[in-house]
Amino acid sequence: MALNPHFSDRPRVLVVGGGYVGLYVAHKLQKKVKSRGGIVTLVDPLPYMTYQPFLPEVAAGSIEPRHAIVSHRVHLPQTELISGKVTGINHAGRTATIEPAGGGDPFELGYTDVVVAAGSITRTFPIDGLKDQGIGLKTIEEAVALRNQVLERIETGSLMPDGPQRDRALTFVVVGGGFAGIEAITEIEDMARDAVKKNSRLERSDLRFVLVEAMGRIMPEVTAEQAVWVVEHLRSRAIQVMLNTSLSSAVDGRLKLINMPDKTPADEFEAGTLLWTAGVQANPVVTSTDFPVDERGRLRANPELRVAGDDGPIQHAWTAGDVAAVPDLTGGGVGGFCVPNAQHAVRQAKLLAKNILAQNYGVGEVKEYRHTNLGAVAGFGTFKGVANIMGFGMRGFPAWMAHRGYHGMAMPMFERKARVITNWSMSFIFGRDLAPISDLQTPKRQFREAATAPPKKDTALQSTPPTPAGKAAAGKAAAGKAGARA
Repeated sequence: MALNPHFSDRPRVLVVGGGYVGLYVAHKLQKKVKSRGGIVTLVDPLPYMTYQPFLPEVAAGSIEPRHAIVSHRVHLPQTELISGKVTGINHAGRTATIEPAGGGDPFELGYTDVVVAAGSITRTFPIDGLKDQGIGLKTIEEAVALRNQVLERIETGSLMPDGPQRDRALTFVVVGGGFAGIEAITEIEDMARDAVKKNSRLERSDLRFVLVEAMGRIMPEVTAEQAVWVVEHLRSRAIQVMLNTSLSSAVDGRLKLINMPDKTPADEFEAGTLLWTAGVQANPVVTSTDFPVDERGRLRANPELRVAGDDGPIQHAWTAGDVAAVPDLTGGGVGGFCVPNAQHAVRQAKLLAKNILAQNYGVGEVKEYRHTNLGAVAGFGTFKGVANIMGFGMRGFPAWMAHRGYHGMAMPMFERKARVITNWSMSFIFGRDLAPISDLQTPKRQFREAATAPPKKDTALQSTPPTPAGKAAAGKAAAGKAGARA
């Protein structure tokens, strides 16, 4: 496979992935590398970075979907952008194999330094029916689809008579009791309350929300006391919380739940919506490289954010974020590593860019990543939330304000911050947007129906039957013709 002649042969920093780490690394390096005769190249199948903490609010109609993403083309004007997927890295030869997103032949691209920032994907398990019935909450597209599905199920269910079919349509299940799952179920339940208020055929009691969590507690990022309060809060909103419970089957939308750890039957019912938020795993692109990975499929890294081999750091190979096992020098990380969240990813990215400049151009010195987790904030719908900030716990309205304040500041790029804050202001004044977008999965349906010729009428079947007077007239005419022939 030959190198692609359409790309520059200047010294290249190749950034694999355009999420938190990729966006920030490219943004911090693009001008400085270009001024020194090099180029920064970012490869990602998507043309934007998604601010994932906002996905529950996108699903609940509080934030416009496009405002929760950051365009690579707009905000990385001096970065060479490639819409595609890296399918292999040969660091020994300093080349990466790239498969264009829109089709076309794969090609190889040379580089001087590589930053593997491919992030994570949804972690699933081999549960019968999950692939067909479930939906994740890792992408902006999933958040939009979830919002439309919840609103459509509420509207459709309101037209059904009482019975199993209606119960299925109005049952919403979330599997996973971490931050993503708790924020998702509370935000969409909050949206559902607003939707029901505007539909005279339904009451909130007609809806069933169920949270399924395999562990004995939820939200390990907050204190045990706060976790208990969150469960009580969910139940006060008529959200059924099932701890120590796991999903064993979802065939045809019939969910079978089992108790953990003995795996005895717990419950069985049908649900029209199944949201899966039970964790993430490193992007499997790392298995197509010649870099070492750990037992969890993450790239091995050292505190300087270099890829770490058995004999020490691998020169000109860098990594950070969810795809990497970065040691937590503060001692607070699970298993001794930084937890996969936006807080670490953004800070690692900024240090990683500085370390590349220090190594290649002598700007400053290479430093180790050390960051004490400031805590966690979560929103549970309008004016509701929980927070644990540097050991100080909050709940209710103050936590909700802390959640919006932190994420409003953490959203990349001033222009994006302004759009999100404007969304919040408009929602506060006019309420959340409850209009679903129909045919999102089948946008050509109406055009195809219009372009399909109507079936031809069968004239023999469509002719009007003769009336009695018509029959008499036809008889006389026939008799006259017979007489004339005679």
